[in-house]
Amino acid sequence: MKDKLKPLLEKHCLTREEAREVLSCGKDPEAVARLAEEAVKIRRQFYENKVFVRGLIEFTNYCRNNCYYCGIRRDNPHVVRYRLTEEEILECCARGYELGFRTFVLQGGEDPWFTEDKMTCLVRRIKEAYPDCALTLSIGERSGEAYRRFREAGADRYLLRHETAQEEHYGMLHPEEMSLAHRKQCLYELKKLGYQTGAGFMVGSPGQTVESLAEDLVFLQELQPEMAGIGPFVPHHETPFAKEPAGSVELTLFLLSVIRILLPRVLLPATTALGTLDLNGREKGLAAGANVLMPNLSPLKNRKQYDLYDNKISTGEEAAECLDSLKERVARAGYCLVYERGDFCGM
Repeated sequence: MKDKLKPLLEKHCLTREEAREVLSCGKDPEAVARLAEEAVKIRRQFYENKVFVRGLIEFTNYCRNNCYYCGIRRDNPHVVRYRLTEEEILECCARGYELGFRTFVLQGGEDPWFTEDKMTCLVRRIKEAYPDCALTLSIGERSGEAYRRFREAGADRYLLRHETAQEEHYGMLHPEEMSLAHRKQCLYELKKLGYQTGAGFMVGSPGQTVESLAEDLVFLQELQPEMAGIGPFVPHHETPFAKEPAGSVELTLFLLSVIRILLPRVLLPATTALGTLDLNGREKGLAAGANVLMPNLSPLKNRKQYDLYDNKISTGEEAAECLDSLKERVARAGYCLVYERGDFCGM
C-alpha cells in the first residue's frame, strides 16, 4: 500500500499507471486514513481551518442539452421550468450580501434565452452593485468570445465540470452532439482568459471504471484548475439512468483526499450531492480535505424545481437562511465558516 501511495504523497503528481495504483487503495482503511490525514494537513497549510461559503443562485432550469444523467435535461417533459428575472437575481444577491456572503455563484442550465448580451449586462450589474464580491458563473459551454465578454464585465470564476475525461465514457453519458473535446477546449479557454476555473466529475456514474477515474485525475493534473467539484452520482427518476445505483460516498471522500494532495491549493467543495446521500456528508467532506460549502440563495419557490437528481437537498442547512446552524456544525467538526471572497491561494 505504501509503495502505491508514494508518488502521490511525495511528488504530488501521478502518471496514469500510478493513478490506477492509488485508486486500487480506495477500500483499504489504512490508505484512506493516511490520505485524509495528509489532505487535511495540506489544506491547513494553505487555508488554515477556513471553510469558505458561497451563495448559490440557481437562476434557470431551462437547458438545451439532453445529458442522460440530469433531471433538467431538455427531453424531460415533467420539469416545471422557470427563469429568474434580472431583478430577482439581484434580489438574491442583496439578500445574500446582507447575510454576509461575498461570493455569488450563478448556476443554470444551458439556456439560450440568457444570451451573451443579457449575461454580460447581468454580470456588470452585479459587479457594480457588489464590487467587493466575487462572481462565479456556471452556465455551461459558451463561445470563447462570450467567455471573454463575461470576464471583461467582471466575472471572476467559472465552473464547468468535465464529468469524465475518457472519450468512450463521455459518450455513454451524453448525446452525440456533445463532445469531450469541446468541453476541454472551453476549460482551457477559460484558463487562458484568467478565470479561476473549476472542473470536476461525478463519482460512480454509469460506465465509470478505474481507468476512467485515472483519466480524470490525470486531466485535472494537466488542467491545474483553481476549483474542483466532485460528488457522487445520484440518479433521477426521469432520466435513462433512473435505475442505476448511486455513487459511493466512501469513494467520493477518498477522491477528495486524492485531489487535495494532487492539487494542494485547489478550492474543493463538499457538494450538495454528498450531503444528499449522507446526512453528515459535509463534515465528512471537510475531514477528507474539502474547504468550500455552497448554501442555496435561490428563491424558496424555485429550489425544488432545480431538480438535477432525486432528493436533492435545497432547504434545511443547505439553505442560506440557516447559516447559523451550518456554522455550528462546521465548528463542531473543527473548522471555521468564513464569509470572505475566498480566492484561490496564490491569485
